[in-house]
Amino acid sequence: MHRIHLKNPLITGTIILTLTGFLSRFIGFFYRIFLSRTFGAEGMGIYQLTSPVLALTFALTAAGMQAAISKYVAGEVSTKNYRYSFLHLFAGFLLSMAVSVLCTLFIYCFADEIAVSFLLEEQTAPLLRIIALSIPMATVHSCINGYFYGIKKAVVPSICQLSEQIVRVGSVYLIYYICLQRGFTPTISFAVVGLVIGESASMIVSLIALKAHYHHILPPNYPSLLQVKGKELRTASSHVVKLALPLSLNRVIINFLMSVESIFIPNRLMLFGHDHAAALSVYGILTGMSLPLILFPSAITGSICVLLLPAVSEADATGNRRAVVKAVHKSIKYGFLLGILFTTVFFLFGRFLGNLLYQNDTAGNFIMILGFLCPLMYIASTLSSILNGLGKTGLTFLYSMISLLVRLGFVFFLIPVLGINGYLWGLLTSQLVQTLLCMFAVRKYF
Repeated sequence: MHRIHLKNPLITGTIILTLTGFLSRFIGFFYRIFLSRTFGAEGMGIYQLTSPVLALTFALTAAGMQAAISKYVAGEVSTKNYRYSFLHLFAGFLLSMAVSVLCTLFIYCFADEIAVSFLLEEQTAPLLRIIALSIPMATVHSCINGYFYGIKKAVVPSICQLSEQIVRVGSVYLIYYICLQRGFTPTISFAVVGLVIGESASMIVSLIALKAHYHHILPPNYPSLLQVKGKELRTASSHVVKLALPLSLNRVIINFLMSVESIFIPNRLMLFGHDHAAALSVYGILTGMSLPLILFPSAITGSICVLLLPAVSEADATGNRRAVVKAVHKSIKYGFLLGILFTTVFFLFGRFLGNLLYQNDTAGNFIMILGFLCPLMYIASTLSSILNGLGKTGLTFLYSMISLLVRLGFVFFLIPVLGINGYLWGLLTSQLVQTLLCMFAVRKYF
């Protein structure tokens, strides 16, 4: 009975997250085609250079807190202790919002300095000011999503993700159409405006879902959740901070290294011989066209990873070793099979897809090479989620760091010699290293 209880929410949640993930990525995929054809490879390069700032702020404001909230509310389904779970959600929300407001003010006020000194591209400054406005909204729905992941109701985060994507794409198309009608020349800034609008929509949906959830589950005579005592809030805050702080620091360090990687790719391409525009174009083709297509199928493994963590945590806490062994075996088996399938597809049809979707031969060549990442990515991501569920977050952090440092070595030393091919080899090598390390860490469950 315990295995059935553990299995069903995982399978159901995975199906829901995968279907909505595919639909969301499908919409986003054609949205990127629209952006690439409207603003060109250089415009996509400038747009992609803002990603490190978004990733760093999410790591700082919400990533660790989302996981902490998810862990502390996981027992609500069995204990019916709604006050306990609400206190941890509320404490995590207050702490995350405080940090997100500070991040918003900092990025908005120092956008020029960040663009020149950190991103090494002054054209990103106006985009950063717009992006800063999306941070509090993203924090709100991230915390609420953490709550629903914890109680194994994946449908709410799925709806939030889908609504964010639909509203974002729809708003950009609408702005683009209005600009054309009035004779204005659209700029890549409109894509960032759409991001803010999309995050706002996701926040509203998540707040409505949370209110409806509590209205449905709370008994009529249940004490008001909003009557929070200071001592209770301080206790809950110490719980979530204790878990979220190391996770957030890990994510911040990893995202900082990833940011250095992203920022210096165009810089090292110029050392190889490209001019500024060509370097941004190659970077835009790689990160804005080819990699999103390669990552498209990972909606499946991404959904599994989100739900594996609480499921494995529950199995580990109750001593259900068999469930953990089963999770490890299936992660490796199906990750490999799924990866081989998509590697074959990308290798055989990469050039065709690059020309069909982006009208770009370079994108097709990148897709063919990057397809070999698939088996390695799928196995490493699911095994990392299992390790996190077993409480081995330090190991996953260490393995991610090693993988990133390998990639950075290729960025700094091989791109100036081999061009972008040096980075492609770095991606393959670093992912192989991380996968082997994860497999070594779970060897006792084979």
